[in-house]
Amino acid sequence: MSFPIDRPRRLRRNEAIRRLVREHHLTVNDLVQPLFVVPGSNIRNEISSMPGQFHLSIDKVVEESKRIFELNIPAIILFGIPEFKDPHGSNAYNMDGIIQRAVRMIKRAVPNLLIITDVCLCEYTSHGHCGILINETVENDATLELLAKTAVSQVRAGADIVAPSDMMDGRVAAIRKGLDEAGFLDTTILSYAVKYASSYYGPFREAAGSAPQFGDRRGYQMDPANIEEALREAELDLEEGADMLMVKPGVAFLDVLAAVKQKFGRITASYQVSGEYAMIEAAARNGWIDRKKIVMETLTSFKRAGADFILTYYATEVAEWLKGDGE
Repeated sequence: MSFPIDRPRRLRRNEAIRRLVREHHLTVNDLVQPLFVVPGSNIRNEISSMPGQFHLSIDKVVEESKRIFELNIPAIILFGIPEFKDPHGSNAYNMDGIIQRAVRMIKRAVPNLLIITDVCLCEYTSHGHCGILINETVENDATLELLAKTAVSQVRAGADIVAPSDMMDGRVAAIRKGLDEAGFLDTTILSYAVKYASSYYGPFREAAGSAPQFGDRRGYQMDPANIEEALREAELDLEEGADMLMVKPGVAFLDVLAAVKQKFGRITASYQVSGEYAMIEAAARNGWIDRKKIVMETLTSFKRAGADFILTYYATEVAEWLKGDGE
């Protein structure tokens, strides 16, 4: 049929009808809140490049985790800034490291909140790269053992899900083997399977103090021009034992997210990264956009493209908005 019989506008004429026929819905169950943990106590310092986000000491992270749980957000992901750094990133796998201590304290206070821990060395190495260096080159195979040690130490502390973000070849298999040998057969691996060498990470690198001291990460993170490579990376991680996949960044890579979800049909996450957040905040503060509408439209686009859940700095705000809307 065609016009005048077929009139799609009939299903758009008021908000009640639009809600009734809406194809994709964002709910609180789709949200994961990232948190930045720093040494000290009673610290809540705003991150200059990410207004509205904070460096939090462990006591403040515990308070924030309680609030997140009360908002019914199912999970958080933790990023740590250690007391000191060295070439091997030893504080990443130290049982008394910043993340390990934070995980233990959060689990005591909010045992039913899912804790995801980032498995990477860049926040802990003095050179800022994601692995062991030999002649200023990240040595892939030497890094795998340390990544596995990091994941095991985090799970011993109480982490529910480990999320390797380093983009070393074979790291999912190494982490799976390490976890299984330590008796953690049921621990979930959320792999940053498709992580691009993106310009959207700038504010995060300030927040986490993880900018490389020389060079860049294009030798191990993916070329933003490639999608077939993304599918291969996802396939390899699944073969190595990944339980869930992630595509990062978010809005500029929705086509990749959709392709990964369609090809593999596995639980797939998207990360709305720091640069995406910072651009929305800057435009909103200049009065150029409607902040709430842009945030909701963007997050819904992740769902439409195939995301089963979303890591977003807006998680707590969106949860408040959804509660206010009766969702």
